[in-house]
Amino acid sequence: MKIRRTNNKIRLLAILVTMIFLSSTLLPVSASHSDAGLFLPQRGMCYVTWDKERLASSYSDKSLAKLMSLGVEYISISVTQYQERHNSTDIKRTGNTPSDRSLIHAIKKAHKLGMKVMLKPHIDLIDKYDGTYWRADIGFACERDWQKWFEKYRQYILHYARIAKRLNVEIFCIGTELSFTTQREDEWRKIISEIRKAYPGKIVYAANWDNYQNIKFWPDLDYVGIDAYFPLTYESNPSLEDLKKGWEKWRCDIEKWQTQVNKPIIFTEIGYPSTSHAPYAPWKGGTEGNADPEIQAKCYKAFFETMWDQPWLAGVYWWKWDTNIHAGGTHNRQFTPQNKPAQRIIEANYKSFRKDATANAIR
Repeated sequence: MKIRRTNNKIRLLAILVTMIFLSSTLLPVSASHSDAGLFLPQRGMCYVTWDKERLASSYSDKSLAKLMSLGVEYISISVTQYQERHNSTDIKRTGNTPSDRSLIHAIKKAHKLGMKVMLKPHIDLIDKYDGTYWRADIGFACERDWQKWFEKYRQYILHYARIAKRLNVEIFCIGTELSFTTQREDEWRKIISEIRKAYPGKIVYAANWDNYQNIKFWPDLDYVGIDAYFPLTYESNPSLEDLKKGWEKWRCDIEKWQTQVNKPIIFTEIGYPSTSHAPYAPWKGGTEGNADPEIQAKCYKAFFETMWDQPWLAGVYWWKWDTNIHAGGTHNRQFTPQNKPAQRIIEANYKSFRKDATANAIR
């Protein structure tokens, strides 16, 4: 009898370990962090190139392997097509659009490495006039042009939705920062319905940080997506505490609004250039001034210390990681955290969160 009880205990322990393993690997990562400590937010990175074949290169393969080593679980692969101006009705590829062949290679490589994928198509403008127009301004003065554009957009987005289905992509982003177009609720709902027929996985829309509360079709999606370039402080040379205080307002606003929409939220993009304007204009690229990787690192640290453990936050994707493993560095002013102090902050938090959640599950 004593031996039998011992064997039973061993079997029960084995079943418990198996259940914990399956829960952490198979169940949806979008669930609340508080659910017995079993679920983790999507530990993501935006993976970007404006080259036709770069995603199929050996350089890209090495860069993806590096991401995996940092504890990154999800990559968001952006593919950009273009229209001439904000009021053009045609959407087209250029030499800067990754080919389908290279995109498929990168998705398969990420899956082989054990990472999951969000496919996130973008639209950019070729002619931005004086630089003040961007994708959020896409819109039209007459109904005929609206209908032409939505038909082009439908063809464009369904093409990538079908690729996502074929390759078992885990999440599909139906649009990014198309703020002015989102007032056309009926057209967006029709597109969402067609995407649902073409792609069986989870879907999200990536709203600009100043527009997410205006969108009416969130009930049709699985996640709310926010490109979270929130200004944090206008203090010169701000401290870490200044930056953390800057998050408090936005956190309260998001938290209050999220109880109404009742959807998990993904920060589909968040990032900071390595420049002095990162705390107050994080959406602005590093085009001027000296490189300042320390202020970038402080912004990353402020996020992890104030936002990372929020129960409504289903994931975060940092903008951006390059296909070149040697990109970035301390003299680089751009968004990438590669080979900068911010990279170490990402690695520490992504890896420690996994350990903490596993420890909670075992307890």
